Amino acid sequence: MQGVRVRRLQCDEIWQFVGAKRKNVTPEQEANGRGDVRTWTAIDADTKLCVTYYMGDWSGAAAHEFMQDCAERIVGRPQITTDALRHYLPAIEEAFGADTDYAMLHKVYGAPMPDHSRYSPATCIGCDMKVVSGDPDPKHVSTSYVERQNLSMRMGMRRFTRLTNAFSNTVEHHGHAIALYFMHYNFCRVYKTLRVTPAMEAGLTDHVWSMEELIALLPERKSRKRGPYKKRTA
Repeated sequence: MQGVRVRRLQCDEIWQFVGAKRKNVTPEQEANGRGDVRTWTAIDADTKLCVTYYMGDWSGAAAHEFMQDCAERIVGRPQITTDALRHYLPAIEEAFGADTDYAMLHKVYGAPMPDHSRYSPATCIGCDMKVVSGDPDPKHVSTSYVERQNLSMRMGMRRFTRLTNAFSNTVEHHGHAIALYFMHYNFCRVYKTLRVTPAMEAGLTDHVWSMEELIALLPERKSRKRGPYKKRTA
């Protein structure tokens, strides 16, 4: 994904865990990739293309790697919108420059109602827009598309579903699942409002990819040798 022309870029993060939540893993397990994992996503608001994603933690270093990867794939000067995570500030300035058109959108949530369960999210009662640099168009300061994309990830990948026992056992498998999801999302899945795939809308391909084309990109792996089948007896 190189040389993508983007006018409006929306960025967000989505949380999930591998193996177990961070509070339940040992230092040795955490060193092997278990615990909390953040997936950073960047969506072109016009074509709905996922320009790139980054799987890591919730640190400034992760934000830097994510935004640097965005900048290397994008041609032109996009207007960028993120949430109020402070790690974005130095990361975007270093990747896109101090004069890029960038705004933060901070959502204000009310107090949870006492009769609601502890799993119910608080109600959003307003949004506070802050211009960080450049001259972003206020009409297009939004994170709606990237947040909807994060919802699609939770609905489309069982390991992202909340309040279930479905999760990745290894960070490698987690990464493979995310890579397959975004490849299918960009090239195989027809976006209803566009009536084409995001990759077609962005001019990266001229047709809807089939699953056969997608699978053909996978490297061949040698199958493990298995011994003859033995019938189990009581």
